[in-house]
Amino acid sequence: MAMKQPTESTTSSMPILAELVKDRVMIWEHNQGSKLYASGFYGKPVGIRKPKGESFDRPLELSLIEACFLLEKRRIIIYKTTTENKISLEELETIGKRTIPLFEEKMLIYKDMRRRGLVPRPGLKFGADFAVYQHGPGIDHSPYVISALPRGSKLTALELIRAGRLATSVKKKFVIATILSNNEVRYYGFVWTKP
Repeated sequence: MAMKQPTESTTSSMPILAELVKDRVMIWEHNQGSKLYASGFYGKPVGIRKPKGESFDRPLELSLIEACFLLEKRRIIIYKTTTENKISLEELETIGKRTIPLFEEKMLIYKDMRRRGLVPRPGLKFGADFAVYQHGPGIDHSPYVISALPRGSKLTALELIRAGRLATSVKKKFVIATILSNNEVRYYGFVWTKP
């Protein structure tokens, strides 16, 4: 059930309304979705594989990680079914932890990349957790793919082999991210050369 969005004149400083639908967060009002997408390549317009330009006439779907980040920044307000059922950041994080493996680690990595001015996007098609852009999809190609390791785990030979195969097959630099005990993100990049 789509919610009615406030009129354009009242949204300049207001957070954008979004709706939680199972494990997805939808922005039904396409003008607001277009603005949010244009402000940092957040989400993906429904039914548009590679958006051309910043404006589209479709709803915008946010990942739970993006939605948590935007909710924490107070850029969106999330409801479930009706505007009386407002979702808190803690509730959304609980859903994320239940549905996304390594959610906490991925959330810290996502925040760190945004803090560094990079554009993290889902990296599933590259076999990684994130594809990272310096400017944004459609503007440049992602030079990096990042995979998260569980907190406290050690890098194994299997991860190194996987990194090498992945990096050469997608022609990107493969990065493994780990979380230190103080929640600092540490990145390990790999460069593969032929003998």
